[in-house]
Amino acid sequence: MTRPYPTEFDRPAMIGAGASLRIRPVRPEDEPGLVELVARMTPEDRRLRFFTQCKELPHALAARFARIDYDREMALLATPMDDDTVLGVSRYAADADLRRAEFALAVRSDWHHRGLGHLLMTRLIEAAKARGIGALYGDVLRENATMLDLCREIGLTATNHPDDPTLLRLTLGLSGRGEHRP
Repeated sequence: MTRPYPTEFDRPAMIGAGASLRIRPVRPEDEPGLVELVARMTPEDRRLRFFTQCKELPHALAARFARIDYDREMALLATPMDDDTVLGVSRYAADADLRRAEFALAVRSDWHHRGLGHLLMTRLIEAAKARGIGALYGDVLRENATMLDLCREIGLTATNHPDDPTLLRLTLGLSGRGEHRP
């Protein structure tokens, strides 16, 4: 059985100097907005997010990101209050028993340093806790100082990645259910 659209995570938010935003779960019709989000990122920001040089988010991948199983996944979009332009997205994908979920974050380059990444991550953590997920983890390039600082500020712990020396594994325990190690 598929979980219904989680309306409880569709809420307004304010950041920076009074920017009014809406944070809401992704819907299938958001596919073009996800493609545009990545297109509006600088080449360096895309490399830091995807660990490779990419010019665009392929439509097939955007479709996969927009059509999620709310039972084990969540993707929260930030949009202006008056339209559906995607300014950023945070997401997790959990294992079958909800012990751990891998997270990811992408923010449009022209929206960096406004508090949007922090807002998206804290809302994602709230959603993961509400779902009963035990721990969040994500891999970040060691050189991605902005993301590392953000995650440490929120309370994630960085350790060496088990397989790749260019990465750090960031983890956050959420409940007694999950394992708190990478």
